[in-house]
Amino acid sequence: MNFGKENETLEFKKTTGEIREAMISISSILNKHGVGTLYFGIKPNGDVIGQDVTESSLRDVSRAIYESIKPQIYPAIEELIVDGRQIIRVEFSGNDTPYSAYGKYYLRTADEDREVTPTVLKQFFIVNEYKEQWEKSPSSAKIKQCDRTTIKNFVNKAIAAGRLPEGKYSSNAVLNRFGLMKEEYLTNAGETLFGNTHPVTLKAAVFATDEKLTFLDMKMYEDNILNLLQIAEEYILKNIRWRAEIVGLDRTETPEIPVAVIREALANSFAHAQYNSNTTHEICIHPGMVTIYSPGTYASTFKPEEYIKKNVQSSIRNVSIAKILYLNNSIEQFGSGFKRISSLCKDAGVKYSYEATPEGFKLTFYRKRLDNVTANDTANVTVNKTEQAVLTLLEMHPNYTREQLADATSKTVRTMQRVLNSLRDKNLISREGSDKDGYWIVCSSVKK
Repeated sequence: MNFGKENETLEFKKTTGEIREAMISISSILNKHGVGTLYFGIKPNGDVIGQDVTESSLRDVSRAIYESIKPQIYPAIEELIVDGRQIIRVEFSGNDTPYSAYGKYYLRTADEDREVTPTVLKQFFIVNEYKEQWEKSPSSAKIKQCDRTTIKNFVNKAIAAGRLPEGKYSSNAVLNRFGLMKEEYLTNAGETLFGNTHPVTLKAAVFATDEKLTFLDMKMYEDNILNLLQIAEEYILKNIRWRAEIVGLDRTETPEIPVAVIREALANSFAHAQYNSNTTHEICIHPGMVTIYSPGTYASTFKPEEYIKKNVQSSIRNVSIAKILYLNNSIEQFGSGFKRISSLCKDAGVKYSYEATPEGFKLTFYRKRLDNVTANDTANVTVNKTEQAVLTLLEMHPNYTREQLADATSKTVRTMQRVLNSLRDKNLISREGSDKDGYWIVCSSVKK
């Protein structure tokens, strides 16, 4: 007889000589699922090999559970005869999480027991409580408050992508099909995806330097996820640099960060965010980097580099939202986001990094710096942070006056005049027209 494969609630041990590893498995399964079964006398592939079972060996298992797993649990331990061989079955359950084994904490991931810190374990419980309750709970928005245009666009994209069967779909049919309505109300996931109630907030800004001090543009958008994805993509593409190339007789333009990278990063940001708080999504565009911030704790026990280097199980915080984004062709595959972003960035020569905090997850894409620019006389010219901020401001707002530049950079008018004089001396800017009605020209030889 073969017992099949180990999984997140089933563990095999060949003998009670592996008692310590067995206790770790029990605690990790309890922390993840609250219930599970462990067998002694079975190989990891499910084959029964048996072991000698006596009253003493049963007591040893019971004692090990009593002494090593805290808080106390009361498992059912019994001897079984399978194919003429003795084995031990341990059935256990518990609702008093977190459980430790030998003073350490573990979480079950597939058939592995992964040691975690109490902080990570706490975040896991918060995420899973949120996952179980938030998406399916009814919101305060009624079904009639759905954005029917957004639903229609979703259906068209899903059909075009081959992820939704051809046919005519009413708004109610879509909401019902994907469990996004309860009686006369949209669920929280339904409102977030398709509501016309402005359920999600996105803050987007362009800064003059790599610090959040001088902003050149700032917008606040409130809409549903599917509309915000398009808004966010357009905002980034509008405010990053593009390279023009002539291929044959055709002129093509390529963004410094590939469009596919931006789309994947945004889709994963919105798919894995935590929506039961007042935090907002953020996009910050600096001269040296673009950051995409997603509110909420990191949703997986696997690190991003594990998703990049291995084929590991995806951990989805918002199952309904992720499914809609997959059908909409915003997400290529579940669990492949980091791998795709890493591969696309490598091909395009774009460096990136990430930062996970208890408040949110930030993905950063680094842009080519403008610290060293080349003037018309081909001599190398160095600009300081204030000069760089002014150059960036003048590229976007060539009509800015000295007073407006001073206000935007939090400098005095006197200091700003010195900065403008310095940039003129370096042949990096020139003035066209009068002081009153003229405008600034940023030298075309400045490297973008």
